[in-house]
Amino acid sequence: MQMTRRTAARLAVLALAGLPLSGCSYNKFVGQEEAIKAQWAQVQNQLQRRNDLIPNLVETVKGYAQHEEGVFKEIADARSRLLAAKSPEETIQAANQQTAALGRLLAVVESYPTLRANEQFNRLMDELSGTENRIAVERMRYNEKIQEYNTSRRQFPGNLTAKLFSFKEYPLFEAPPEARQVPKVNFTRP
Repeated sequence: MQMTRRTAARLAVLALAGLPLSGCSYNKFVGQEEAIKAQWAQVQNQLQRRNDLIPNLVETVKGYAQHEEGVFKEIADARSRLLAAKSPEETIQAANQQTAALGRLLAVVESYPTLRANEQFNRLMDELSGTENRIAVERMRYNEKIQEYNTSRRQFPGNLTAKLFSFKEYPLFEAPPEARQVPKVNFTRP
């Protein structure tokens, strides 16, 4: 079947009319991706701040709770995984593991009233608490940027531009399932 000139002209007009729409979407996606990258840098900045505080906190707690080596090992392992993470997905997973390990450490601390009275420990805990709040805020802002971008990529005509230029979907920074569980402290030795 041959295409008539009239049909070819209509398709050409339709293609020309669609060009400005895809250009607008393309520029919007580029801007949104840059916002995501900037917000991700803020998340990493706060995760690094927490990573820098952890060794001091661990050393302080170790002085009081020498038999809690398993908790300290989990924290050290999580910290190493976070430092070695190469992608946002790996970083999110490592940060969630670190959050779970810190939760177990804080449960250990609850059993040591003299530690909670220690001024250095209290200062570290205030810093860590402030950092955790900053991480939560930056994660929320990051997820807002991701939601805005992913929504734009799925809406028409942006979905056509996203497919044409291979704009990928970004993952949300979600809390791990174990974050919903209360950490358990066990002082009995096997």
